[in-house]
Amino acid sequence: MSELVVGEAVVLEMRLAKVASRSLALALDLGVQLFLMIVGTFIVVGVAVQVDDALAAALVLMFFLAVILGYPVAFETLTRGRSLGKMALGLRVVREDGGPIRFRHALVRGLLGVVEFWLSGGAIALITSLASARGKRVGDFLAGTVVVRERMPTQAAPIAMMPPQLAGWASTLDLARVPDDLALAARQFLGRFRDLAPEVRETMGGRLAAAMAGVTTPPPPPGVPAWAFLSAVLAERRRREMARMLPPAGYQPISPYGGHYPVAPQPPPAPPYGWQHPVAAPPAEGAQPQRDGDPFTPPS
Repeated sequence: MSELVVGEAVVLEMRLAKVASRSLALALDLGVQLFLMIVGTFIVVGVAVQVDDALAAALVLMFFLAVILGYPVAFETLTRGRSLGKMALGLRVVREDGGPIRFRHALVRGLLGVVEFWLSGGAIALITSLASARGKRVGDFLAGTVVVRERMPTQAAPIAMMPPQLAGWASTLDLARVPDDLALAARQFLGRFRDLAPEVRETMGGRLAAAMAGVTTPPPPPGVPAWAFLSAVLAERRRREMARMLPPAGYQPISPYGGHYPVAPQPPPAPPYGWQHPVAAPPAEGAQPQRDGDPFTPPS
């Protein structure tokens, strides 16, 4: 994962293409180019035997330049950074600021590609890509571009779980002032909780919990960890959103042919979070906090 800063000073997280995927995409492109050379050679030779030697040499030179240089430049210009091999592997060439490339970028990459791939057998491109932190070859350095993965596996967003000890308190929360960006930041924090260093967890969790406490009422019970408070708020927010999407009690959908659809009797609703553990009372003044038997379990 790489952070690219666009012109508006916005940081974009983009997954860089590895050497293996780039090599496979290059192999597919070279295979297409070799196929065009083999088929086109018969056509060019058939035309060249009917003209003088100078024109025949010019035709052969133009044909090979069109295949070796024109193929990657034309494809990357018209498709904004993708050749046939990159399309198959889900890769794309972008500028260093994350924007689409133009003709000048594709031309520089194509000219250097003649040296890196055809004249050196790919050795220069391989060595440069392995030595670069972003996997850039010489053409990428001079053109100011980078190859990224356009297709990435879809990952489901982590669902915040309700700590059973806070279910009763969460049902009384006023969540009308919780902004979406703060809820998103809290969800991302909980999703990366295990990957963060302990000091980062405390700092980031405390800051998010303080911001969340400023827009929710009533305040959390004493002694509740920041992650548990955030998880309870997000879980309750999600529960209310889902409840808002359900039809009201006694609702019967109207059939387009008249009358109502039969509705099966619904069982009585179960408690939203099951059995609720009591929240421990705050320790007396001057007493030492008890660490053993902490009922809160951090998210996995």
